[in-house]
Amino acid sequence: MTFKETVYEALQNLVAQKIDAVQQTLQDLHASAANETKSTAGDKHETALAMLQLEQENKRKQLKDLQEQAALLQKINPAVASQTVLNGALVQTAQGYFFISIGIGKMMLAGKTVYALSPQAPLGQLLRGKVAGERVTLNGKSYKLLSVE
Repeated sequence: MTFKETVYEALQNLVAQKIDAVQQTLQDLHASAANETKSTAGDKHETALAMLQLEQENKRKQLKDLQEQAALLQKINPAVASQTVLNGALVQTAQGYFFISIGIGKMMLAGKTVYALSPQAPLGQLLRGKVAGERVTLNGKSYKLLSVE
């Protein structure tokens, strides 16, 4: 398995874990809301119920966002190598690896720093279309592309 495939698999697992955690939280909130409706009526009860409903709404949005990220990941074939930076490319720089895919953030894999970076992020936009040996600068920080796969 290539390092790019390892990164892809780790990212899929991370998104799946986040989806599972949010789904579990939603189930817990649903159970809490069911218990709240059995409570006595009053302002305190109404406030607690409203807070639970708001939290459920936030978690549903978070779940939808994570499911969209999982769908975007499914469109990437990690076995396909690329000479230029595009969606699904793994870019090596002196600052670490950037996997152009979804904006999840920093991961450590096999002792290496990997950033899951959205192609819409400012750095993702600057990297698009670049090849190994080129350099981009963002906020005064320079990134030299050592390799692209």
